[in-house]
Amino acid sequence: MDVLDKVYEALITDDYIKEQAQGRIKFYEYPATGDVNRPYIVIDPLQAPTPSDYGDNKWTKLDYLLQIDVWTRNRKTTDSIADRVRDIMWNTFGFHQITGPKEYDEGVFRDARRYRGTLYRNDLDSL
Repeated sequence: MDVLDKVYEALITDDYIKEQAQGRIKFYEYPATGDVNRPYIVIDPLQAPTPSDYGDNKWTKLDYLLQIDVWTRNRKTTDSIADRVRDIMWNTFGFHQITGPKEYDEGVFRDARRYRGTLYRNDLDSL
């Protein structure tokens, strides 16, 4: 299961996110401060998926920890996009938000929220 692709697809299907950041939703690639002329979203896994939830001596789910950064030159836009990402992560995947930094540097606002949750493994039906 590629959780990064699943998160990307969930974000890009949201009209507001698509309008604000289409073509600027990346995996691992952080923009240079001078390149933030329009909003950027960066999806970054913070750890490898970990097996969790067991049944009949087999693991049934993977636990994920992701960080999703929103970078813009407008504080309110940053907050608005980050809030929408939070809602998508909860409503689509059931991932809850945990601690993450908020920063301001050289005219760029960054809201980096972390999300933790579990998803069933793809091959569950064949176990």
